Amino acid sequence: MFYHLMKYVLLGPLLKLLFRPRIEGLEHIPEEGAAIVAGNHLSFSDHFLMPAVIDRRITFLAKQEYFTGPGIKGRLTAAFFRAAGQIPVDRSGKEAGKAAIREGLGVLERGELLGIYPEGTRSPDGRLYKGKVGVAVMALTAGVPVVPCAMVGTFEIQPPGKVLPRIRRVAIRFGEPLDFSRFAGSADQKTVVRAVTDEIMYEVLRLSGQEYVDEYAATVKAAGTDDGEAPRKFPRTER
Repeated sequence: MFYHLMKYVLLGPLLKLLFRPRIEGLEHIPEEGAAIVAGNHLSFSDHFLMPAVIDRRITFLAKQEYFTGPGIKGRLTAAFFRAAGQIPVDRSGKEAGKAAIREGLGVLERGELLGIYPEGTRSPDGRLYKGKVGVAVMALTAGVPVVPCAMVGTFEIQPPGKVLPRIRRVAIRFGEPLDFSRFAGSADQKTVVRAVTDEIMYEVLRLSGQEYVDEYAATVKAAGTDDGEAPRKFPRTER
């Protein structure tokens, strides 16, 4: 009830009015049945803008910190994410990753849409970072298509650390569903899940036109900028 109230009555129409998103490829979202929508993650605003333009309900795996923040702001944020049906994910360690995959598979088993950011965290600088393989494990285990998605312009309206977004127009692009049925039964093979993840990230890159960095965003964030060595990167993909 709360999800539909926010999406169709309160928050959704307001977001569309303020940010006037240019939407491309919305027809690629399946009208029914389970699927994964895998996108880049540039801004806190992504959590709200992408669901606002998709007709179906979509459940995201959200970082646990959104549910455990201190103070009034933390409690309000947690209440919002819980009421919206989002799933908290503990990102600290291998076992936590397995738990997140189980939760995601539960969403897919119900025939619903699952939203995931394969980078695992927001981009610190607007570039696209290496994807984690959980998205591939879930796609292969559940046997569902993956719809690549690119948020364009959300880093500029609300980069990390900015509380209130700037009011500017953004774009949201959905690519054709990726079918990985040729890899059925290979969810436990490291080389396969890595290849599938990289294919998904390439499609996101193609849609977004971002510069690609062949490092995990969390690793770059943890290292900071004091080591004097920039991560390996690939040229910007034009669209």
